[in-house]
Amino acid sequence: MEATTSYLESVKKQFLYYKMLGEKAMEQLEAEQLFVAVNDDTNSIAVIVKHLSGNMLSRWTDFLTTDGEKETRNRDAEFENDLATKEQVLNSWNEGWNCFLGTLETLQPEQLSEIIYIRNEGHTVIEAINRQLAHYPYHIGQIVFYAKQLKKDEWNSLSIPKNKSNTYNDAKFAQEKSIKNFTEEEFRRLK
Repeated sequence: MEATTSYLESVKKQFLYYKMLGEKAMEQLEAEQLFVAVNDDTNSIAVIVKHLSGNMLSRWTDFLTTDGEKETRNRDAEFENDLATKEQVLNSWNEGWNCFLGTLETLQPEQLSEIIYIRNEGHTVIEAINRQLAHYPYHIGQIVFYAKQLKKDEWNSLSIPKNKSNTYNDAKFAQEKSIKNFTEEEFRRLK
């Protein structure tokens, strides 16, 4: 398999994995918990979702032809909560992800070295993807951490449960060596 094709397949799996983690974290919360902010400098999960969606819509709409920071984007407003229900939060989440994943799905290996712009700064398509592969999981980690704090003892772990590393590793090393993306097994485990 050509390296650029393999790269695209790998990043798609990575993004879908982090999308799933965010969704699994939010599923565990009561609707009102999505709007909890512990102080004025902390974003609620709803606000983090709104920011992620705004970023995705700006960056990935007309990805190859327009600057990734769209004139229509109001980034500061992304940090003001105007979402009122869990349904609105999830709609915002899905709108951003649908735009992003739809664009990612259309990219061809030969486009990875093309130059796109974000705030007039040139990036190869690979650099732009990598930039978001750092940005989106950063915020999804915030969502997961915050959700875990809000749920306290009722949390269903999204990774290897505490004090279960040896059991997990024993099961992994009991399998034959293979080449696969780790997300394949994680999707099955978390469904």
